Amino acid sequence: MEYVYAALILNESGEEINEDNLTDVLDAAGVDVEESRVKALVAALEDVDIDEAVADAAAVPAAGGAAGGGAAEEAGDDEDDEVEETSDVPDTTDDDDEDDEASGEGLGELFG
Repeated sequence: MEYVYAALILNESGEEINEDNLTDVLDAAGVDVEESRVKALVAALEDVDIDEAVADAAAVPAAGGAAGGGAAEEAGDDEDDEVEETSDVPDTTDDDDEDDEASGEGLGELFG
């Protein structure tokens, strides 16, 4: 993960993601740099728009949480009748939706 983080730092600071810069960041962080991993990451990121990839990754948990939450609510509605009859366990499906949405927003703020 250190290699990816180093690439994100370079991207955020507007520096070119190349072998020398990536190695410098990793060295500064005290990471034992493996040249083959540096080369592989630089090659893999050659045609990638990192800002777009981070934005897409940040949007997935929020969208997934909303879709999953809707399914949980529907399942919860069917189970609510049974739960009310057999126990005093409160319905927590609404709390889970809020947590999923909040975690997606926080991730987006970390990267941009």
